[in-house]
Amino acid sequence: MRRELRRHGPDDANVKLIVITHAHIDHAGSARKLGMLSGTPIVAHGGDLDHCEQRKPMTFCFTDWFSRLFLRTGVIRRPYAPFTPDVPPQDGERLDLRPYGLPGHAQHTPGHTAGSISIQMVGGDAMVGDLLASGVMLGGLFRTDRAKRPPFQDDPHQVAGEMQRWVDAGMQHFYMGRGGPLPANEVLRHAKAQGTGHRALGTLPHRHSAACHKPLQCG
Repeated sequence: MRRELRRHGPDDANVKLIVITHAHIDHAGSARKLGMLSGTPIVAHGGDLDHCEQRKPMTFCFTDWFSRLFLRTGVIRRPYAPFTPDVPPQDGERLDLRPYGLPGHAQHTPGHTAGSISIQMVGGDAMVGDLLASGVMLGGLFRTDRAKRPPFQDDPHQVAGEMQRWVDAGMQHFYMGRGGPLPANEVLRHAKAQGTGHRALGTLPHRHSAACHKPLQCG
């Protein structure tokens, strides 16, 4: 982590803000360490606060056979160093990122988890974490131009609504944790596909209603 920080600038002070898109270990597990190294504030939504602070385990609703097998490894369930966000945006709040040198804003986009956050940039770029994915396998090895559900997802119907809303807001390019980037027309196609189908099965952790083509199961 120190090596990457140095690669992008002369010292850790180049990091102005840490935005946690959601509380899964692969997106939040190093937040406390990075915050200590850089001395910068951390943004995370209250919907994931119990998980950021490691007070409650997360429930994972897998979306395909591979993510089901991956869940059984226990890797994604590993505990990490707890942290409390310095900036916890509320529902519906648009956090202006210009004071931190970024022309855009962060906003609550639930569906992947209850507290998922995405970033809208001036110019039409969107950073959406794991709100959607593309490609085959966890890292998006190929077919990265085709949107799909991420390995785990709480509420496909809610995600579809968020993606539709962001395309309507003028977002043109979507950057994500796995695969991509994707153009708005492909994101819209995926949103429409997720917004139809049968109600998902399983115990959803945040009591959202959910709709998708294949049943979700949670563990």
